[in-house]
Amino acid sequence: MNFRFTGDKPIYIEIAEQLEDAIFTDIYPEETQIPSTTELSVSLSINPATVLKGMNILVDGGIIYKKRGLGMYVCTGAVEKIRQKRQQGFYESYVAPLLSEAKKLGLDENEIISLIKGGNADEH
Repeated sequence: MNFRFTGDKPIYIEIAEQLEDAIFTDIYPEETQIPSTTELSVSLSINPATVLKGMNILVDGGIIYKKRGLGMYVCTGAVEKIRQKRQQGFYESYVAPLLSEAKKLGLDENEIISLIKGGNADEH
């Protein structure tokens, strides 16, 4: 797993997002261990508290859990939780604004579908 920090967001948020993405893409399957706070902080040269803060976001979201004395593990059902969260975000960021603009333009369902498929709404 390659962490990339863009500087646009706090590092702990980026850690949470990138770990979540690694879980979603099956780099860390459900019920497997993820790298420890110490491993990540050493490999990324960042404060362990920053890594822990990012991991706690995933703990609070039911994505990972701690096995006392063993480390952090991916929860059963984590991928589905992430999928639902991302679908909701996709709807809020893309679909809702699209539908709002389509309504303003007076587009019907077929015209919207045609535009999504890459055609021009005026070509039917």
